[in-house]
Amino acid sequence: MSSGLQTYNTTTALQPAAPVPRWQQAIRKNLPGYLFAAPWLIGFFVFTLGPFIASLVLSLQQWDMLTPMKYVGLRNFERMLQDNLFWQSLRVTLMYTVFAVPLQLAMALLLAVLVNGQGAVKLFFRAVFFLPSVTAGVAVAVLWRWLFNPEFGLINFLLDQINIVGPPWLSSPYWALPAVIVMSLWGVGSTMLIYLASLQAIPDYLYEAAEIDGASVVDKFRFITLPMMSSTIFFTLVIGIIGSFQIFTQIYILTNGGPENATLFYVLYLYQKAFRGFEMGLASAMAWVLFLIVLALTLIQLKLAGRWVYYEAEEA
Repeated sequence: MSSGLQTYNTTTALQPAAPVPRWQQAIRKNLPGYLFAAPWLIGFFVFTLGPFIASLVLSLQQWDMLTPMKYVGLRNFERMLQDNLFWQSLRVTLMYTVFAVPLQLAMALLLAVLVNGQGAVKLFFRAVFFLPSVTAGVAVAVLWRWLFNPEFGLINFLLDQINIVGPPWLSSPYWALPAVIVMSLWGVGSTMLIYLASLQAIPDYLYEAAEIDGASVVDKFRFITLPMMSSTIFFTLVIGIIGSFQIFTQIYILTNGGPENATLFYVLYLYQKAFRGFEMGLASAMAWVLFLIVLALTLIQLKLAGRWVYYEAEEA
């Protein structure tokens, strides 16, 4: 009997272990990666995806943060479309986007061309043009508020030196938005650096071949520089349009939407509805409309990019 028991135990010990499920193998293999990515994943779910879903739920509710939520369906969207100030804020934001974004990109490209190359002078001006873009938004707004002061501001003082009467700027419903557009050029330094890197990546032999063919400076810029930089310009255009729909800090400090709602930007009006009127449902609905507008504009740009954006790899 003992011999039989010994044989049984030996046979049992030699049996192969049960196979580990593939999902357990995958977890064991990828666990270190998940642990390293955990801080970002937690932040994404808590501070990005969570509020994203919560805003969608809130857009269908009536809630003032003091009383329980009340489901109202699409009522918030109906109220929003019937609000004249909603359309005013959208119009102001679109006008700012149409004028400010092209001016910013053109100014950044011009500065990049001017400081392109080697030399201590160009390095100095690169730093000079870039430094304003890293200044805090509140500080920039306070500075420009002083510059635009109609009585003792620097801009009107300089205009007075050439016998031009300066406008009231931020206190005028006709000049307030143009003043904000001019102020937006203050931060083109970061875009200038992106363009500068793109300029320096263009092969010199293209310009040399163009010179042999008798191309002028304008021709080289039009037929070589712009096409080779088109992908970079496209990137900054998309980012610039998205950023223009999110402008808030400067307007909040400069005009707070005035005068006569001439600078009532979309995000500022959304903020007023959420944290002054405590209409969280309506503000969430406005946020979703803003998301859809920006998404639509981005998709349109991606669709049109094939007509003017050049990628060198496509020719390979």
